[in-house]
Amino acid sequence: MGIGVLCGLLAGAFWGMVFIAPKLLPAFSPWELAIGRYLAYGIVALAATLPMLRRILRKLTRADCIALLRQAFTGNLLYYVLLAFGVQLAGVGPTSLIIGILPITVTIMGRRDHGAVPLSKLIVPLLVVAAGIACINIDLFSGGGGAHGAAAADAVARPVWEKIAGVLCAVGALVCWSLYAVDNARYLQRNPHFSGNEWSALYGLSTGFVSAVLAIAGWAAGGLFVGSISAAATPRDWQWFWMVNSAVAIGASLIGNNLWNIASRRLPLTLSGQMIVFETLFALAYGFVFDHRWPRPLEMAAIALLMAGVAWSVRLHAPDKSA
Repeated sequence: MGIGVLCGLLAGAFWGMVFIAPKLLPAFSPWELAIGRYLAYGIVALAATLPMLRRILRKLTRADCIALLRQAFTGNLLYYVLLAFGVQLAGVGPTSLIIGILPITVTIMGRRDHGAVPLSKLIVPLLVVAAGIACINIDLFSGGGGAHGAAAADAVARPVWEKIAGVLCAVGALVCWSLYAVDNARYLQRNPHFSGNEWSALYGLSTGFVSAVLAIAGWAAGGLFVGSISAAATPRDWQWFWMVNSAVAIGASLIGNNLWNIASRRLPLTLSGQMIVFETLFALAYGFVFDHRWPRPLEMAAIALLMAGVAWSVRLHAPDKSA
């Protein structure tokens, strides 16, 4: 259990990177960001898998292929497109903390799985997590959702409909990742013939394949993947685009997913779901560094509530309470 919790925490540290990529690449649309990231992920996964590719493919079944394609589309491409829209329209903080509801949704969905703690015992820590999510949304819609300086001015000038659209996109990303997290954890626990590293590699290959198909379709459609709303004011640096996406592919996708697979095997869903909150916390930390500011009071309250809720849940799952 301790190793599972540690791997979940480290996966969150790597996954937090994905909330900063749209800020580093404002001239590119969410579709371009998703396709670029996962094409890079596919290439990196192929390079990492080559020495063991033949051995892995011998174990691969039709059911495995269907599961990989399903998870690649839901948990990667569609999720990341909606996340990037959320970041560009509502900001890093609101998007990361809406997606931070994942501990609640995954816990509820996994309440009947083996090793799960009864939902009645988790109500209070889940309410603590929900209170943390509420704090950041109050902060956003009361006018405090921007950073200092130019970023603050942009947040104030942003129409309410854009904020609402960004929140709705973040909610869509939340649904996608909830479905993926439950599907992936259950599939790994039912199919022990793949190690976490092998499944992560296959996941990368399937994601790269789906991304390549969508990229070709977009190119054939002509101009399907258009730049973002800020493209007119920002130059499109393709070298920087591939550098950022390669870093995210290696860190968040390859390493982060491998760590998450290890955590998913060792923890029940009602606990592994709580580990996703570390993605939210690291995304917030990276966002504060990017905006060159300290968290505001409501943001500090949200962070404290999220950490307290997860720590409480971990304690409830521990077979030896003294440990």
